[in-house]
Amino acid sequence: MRRVLITGMSGLIGEAVRRRLDGRWALRALNRRPLPGVDCHQADIGDLEAIAPAFRDVHAVVHLAANVEPDPSFEAVLRDNVVGTYNVFEAARRAGVARVVYASSGATVSNYERDAPYAALAAGRYDEVPEWPVLTHESPVRPHGLYGCSKIWGEALARHFADTTPMSMLCLRIGAVNLEDRPTKPREFSVWCSRRDIAQAVERSLLAPPDLRFGVFFVASDNAWSYRDLAHTRAMLGYEPEDRAEDHRRPATP
Repeated sequence: MRRVLITGMSGLIGEAVRRRLDGRWALRALNRRPLPGVDCHQADIGDLEAIAPAFRDVHAVVHLAANVEPDPSFEAVLRDNVVGTYNVFEAARRAGVARVVYASSGATVSNYERDAPYAALAAGRYDEVPEWPVLTHESPVRPHGLYGCSKIWGEALARHFADTTPMSMLCLRIGAVNLEDRPTKPREFSVWCSRRDIAQAVERSLLAPPDLRFGVFFVASDNAWSYRDLAHTRAMLGYEPEDRAEDHRRPATP
């Protein structure tokens, strides 16, 4: 089995990806704390030399580790999401890794929700939105917060590494993944992503043809009120979401 290194395996998405890949890939974790039952290299992604040993004999890297606090300081974003992402990509390059799957985010575009028609979709005011233009991977970015800005940096950095190294760099703009694994607020009926859907998208990325050198792909469940394009993800990665936000809609009380 080919070895896959997953950064941030102890997180919500990391756990889902581990369950999906376990037994089909040889897994290694790069984590700040130990993970029972998995080959785990403990180090902080902010330290390039400390993380380098984790990348030896690795075919692909899934980079999930990031600061995802709702309102992080610039210093935290710089350390974890900017410097940390560079360190992961550079360590992968030095080790001869073939592919990096980068966990980007829908936060790269989610400030479109400040304006119509996306504001109505996010608020669940569907009667105001008979139709709407879907955002694609080619739409201009409109980040939410420093976190969204840092994910745009990661995508640009991935493009740079794809252009200047032999590595394939695939960026997944992940929707709202939560602990409940179902929509819990109106906005999530548009942007929700189930844990099994994101895990599938990661594996599809690992299995994509080697000549797919770079790509940016939205990943969400098959939500009726989504404004983020999945056609490109389906076509390029073979992704087919198994879940729908609407399946969790509570029936109206009589």
